[in-house]
Amino acid sequence: MAEQTLPPGPAVSDSRGPQKLLVAFTPLAGSLAFPILVPLLMLKVSISAGMLAAVVIGSLWFVAMLRTSEMPSHD
Repeated sequence: MAEQTLPPGPAVSDSRGPQKLLVAFTPLAGSLAFPILVPLLMLKVSISAGMLAAVVIGSLWFVAMLRTSEMPSHD
């Protein structure tokens, strides 16, 4: 029996679908949440709550962007 070989190129995995969705969604989520939530909290609660939300959302967004970043491999 002849062994089948895959064509050259990057390996495609079925488990990368949700990860790719998360990678695509992370910048969108932060860029929408930040300008919507911070001013609303400043108006409805207090300026301090808005500033605290800005720091928390900004920090979480930064960490999420670092964790989901796709870097080229060095193989």
